[in-house]
Amino acid sequence: MVGKAHKYPDFKALSQQIDPEWIAHALAVTGKARVRRRKLPAEQVVWLVIALAMYRHQSIPEVVAHLDLALPDEVNPDIAKSALTQARQRLGEEPLALLFGLSAAAWDERHQHGRTWRGLARYAIDGSTLRASDTPENRHHFGAQAYASGVVASYPQLRLLTLTSLATHLVRATVFGEYGKNEMRYARDLLQAIPDHSLTVFDKGFLSAELLLQVQQHGRERHWLIPAKNNSKWERLDLHPTDYRVRMKVSPQAREHNPTLPLYWEARAIETISRHGHRRILLTSLLDTQAWPAKELAEQYQERWRIETSYRELKQEMLGGELTLRSGTPEAVRQEVWGALLAYNLVRLEMAEVAREVGVVPTDLSFTTALHYLRYEWSWLAISSPGTLPARLLRLRERLGELLLPKQRRGRECPRVVKKLPSRYSTKQVRSVK
Repeated sequence: MVGKAHKYPDFKALSQQIDPEWIAHALAVTGKARVRRRKLPAEQVVWLVIALAMYRHQSIPEVVAHLDLALPDEVNPDIAKSALTQARQRLGEEPLALLFGLSAAAWDERHQHGRTWRGLARYAIDGSTLRASDTPENRHHFGAQAYASGVVASYPQLRLLTLTSLATHLVRATVFGEYGKNEMRYARDLLQAIPDHSLTVFDKGFLSAELLLQVQQHGRERHWLIPAKNNSKWERLDLHPTDYRVRMKVSPQAREHNPTLPLYWEARAIETISRHGHRRILLTSLLDTQAWPAKELAEQYQERWRIETSYRELKQEMLGGELTLRSGTPEAVRQEVWGALLAYNLVRLEMAEVAREVGVVPTDLSFTTALHYLRYEWSWLAISSPGTLPARLLRLRERLGELLLPKQRRGRECPRVVKKLPSRYSTKQVRSVK
């Protein structure tokens, strides 16, 4: 109706989600706020990028129409696909990156209370990869995996590392970029995001004095836990058979890169037996054997696999069977990744809220079921009156029985295995980008 005020979809009605002031701040700081009235203003484009991850199998125009994201226009009610592409280009990646940083830290801190281990918030740092659309721009910028046979992967890939809460699966911080960059270099950029009074669990590939000493020497009560490598060497400092102090030599290469590193560094070694009967030695900066019992520390390491689960939820459940990102340029890919991470955290945030209200842990809830419910509820936001939204949220949370995982799936462990070699029919020979 002409002259009728348009009601923006009230996305923040589901839980206390993204504060509109965060969006306004992100747009203002990055210079993307516009006084000029557009049919698809910057605030709506932010939600569009997030919604593209929530509705992975719908085209961009379909998502705009489905969620009523555009302002009404009596002359031209439809938005051309090229206009949507231009709107995303105007927005860029910076507002999404800033918005993720603002929201991720706030949401994680909100849900750490009561979910710590002996006063320490628990996190994991690990890496994964995402597949980008096969365009010359993406292949040149991100690169791709090259196999020993000389065959290069059919699609460009980008490397992704996250700092993920083990209690809620909320992603607190992330870094990502070209595939060829070593995970250790990415991990260094994540260390400053580790909060005080925390324990961060690493995979053994991150065993490095330069990396781990930075964790414990900056901030307050920042500790780490990591399995030793098979070829790790050290000097034992006491005679306890399974829980003892060790001293290790810092490699000359590490000291050359960082001259402030000491000649030696110390850690606590705990010998354990995994659920599969394998002997494992865990190294940690938590040296006090009375304050930090070895058995409980071993249990904390068993939780490390949860970050693997979070990657599966993001890549397989949210992005679906189509593992390839839809964007054709590097900047659009980065924007899409920030939107996907925001969408993932929105689902995990709602699961944390539900779990707290009914007294269960968030990891006992089904991500897939929660995602389906939230997709359904978002579909109603654009056409529902605000007064019905609390009732919808209450009904969503009352369906806890459908959200709970079967008991036999709780506490499961997903060990890493050697992947099957790729078939020669799923790759194509391409020239390496110089």
